[in-house]
Amino acid sequence: MDEELRSLTERLRQESGASPAFERLVATDDLDALAAVLTEPGQPLWARELAAFRLGLAEDRRAFESLVLLLNHRDPPRCASAAYALARLGDPRTARAAAALATNELRVAYALHPVRLLVDLRAPEAVPALITTLQRRLRPHDPYRRVALACVDGLGTLGDARARPVLNEALAHPVLAEAAVRALGRIPKQR
Repeated sequence: MDEELRSLTERLRQESGASPAFERLVATDDLDALAAVLTEPGQPLWARELAAFRLGLAEDRRAFESLVLLLNHRDPPRCASAAYALARLGDPRTARAAAALATNELRVAYALHPVRLLVDLRAPEAVPALITTLQRRLRPHDPYRRVALACVDGLGTLGDARARPVLNEALAHPVLAEAAVRALGRIPKQR
């Protein structure tokens, strides 16, 4: 069993109280039954999360909307599981949705996993979204250091020269300076 699936299964088994419905969702190979959980009224969040995650791993695009909602959830383990499944889903809308979540200033407290997902996807939207998000984090006393660090690390991983100016700005921030030096070192020199 995939480590992320095992972790999610253990977390949701506890959340569900190890109900028979949980065991059925874990055991089924019926993608239509999993998709039905996403649209049936009254389904608990744990059931929707498990169904969406399993559909995402199966590359079934019916999971897309539910996974994007979970990516923007206040509970970090739900966000992490959704990002993992979205990275494997193969839906072309994923990068655009992750970029929208990463750059939404009203939801910046939940931007860490969308930022990391953008880096994993290496989509055209990734570098502009990470630059925008990082620029906003460079304000004095910004409380979202983890998001800023994820942007710096991600821009270094992506190695795109467009990130140079914002990474140079990040050098002036003690919390980001070391990571910014590493990131700048990963960007190929311009000729």
